[in-house]
Amino acid sequence: MSQELMKVDFTNLEKVLYPELRITKAQVIEHYIRMAPRMLDILDKRPLSLTRFPDGVDKQGFYEKDEPVGTPAWVERFKRYSESADRDIHYVVCKDLDTLVWLANLAAIELHVTLSRTDSFDNPDFALIDIDPEPPAGYDDVVDVALLVKETLDTLGLRCYIKTSGKKGLHVIVPVAREYTFRQTREFVHRIGMDLAKKSEIVVSEFSRSRDPGTIFIDYTQNSHGKTMVCPYSLRATPKATVSTPLEWDQIKKGLDPEKYNILTLRENETNPWKDVLEDAQRLEVSWK
Repeated sequence: MSQELMKVDFTNLEKVLYPELRITKAQVIEHYIRMAPRMLDILDKRPLSLTRFPDGVDKQGFYEKDEPVGTPAWVERFKRYSESADRDIHYVVCKDLDTLVWLANLAAIELHVTLSRTDSFDNPDFALIDIDPEPPAGYDDVVDVALLVKETLDTLGLRCYIKTSGKKGLHVIVPVAREYTFRQTREFVHRIGMDLAKKSEIVVSEFSRSRDPGTIFIDYTQNSHGKTMVCPYSLRATPKATVSTPLEWDQIKKGLDPEKYNILTLRENETNPWKDVLEDAQRLEVSWK
């Protein structure tokens, strides 16, 4: 790995961050360099929350919203008052490859992005439909519900994009015009959940039932200020070094295994199903039937 033209001083490159696969920090950095052309447009102007594992994913990591100690002056920040913390938070914003590599060198394994951008922070450009199972519901159930989401959005005339969460769920995104509030996108996703709950006995749409065994809660509350989703192509802190991977809809079928999409297999994945997601803003004034 060459440091030419890089602003980052790499450290501990041979440190093993994924013990089961013997994946080193150097390989993590290389992953983010490879994925940068797919990630940077989505990362741009989005405040980041980091999950860092300096001693490896088998050890205790930590979640970080505020800029890390020693953040270089050239890294972009975004200041926002936090009511829960009762202070300003200085978020890191990843605007370029240097910042992405700097984050990887910090062992920021997971990069979580807001659903809105700094230049219109109160107006999301993504509506997130988070499909997460409660055991004993499994991944085939998640697939079934994702296909129901697609069917519902197709009926409404809305285009949507899907990715693995990198863990046990799937994320469906509807890109929206930046003229809606979080309350409006949250109500929209809640309406989707209520509609699906009528079609599937395993879907629940209310927070009070979100932990019911064997169900899938459509978590509309994720569409709120301060909430984030894991960035497409971000690594996850899992033993198999899984990646939150955008997929084509024809790949969403029973038997889908999210562990197949990891730091090693993604080397050969040349398609980017989300390449047009930022140019596909849509309006939510739809006709519910």
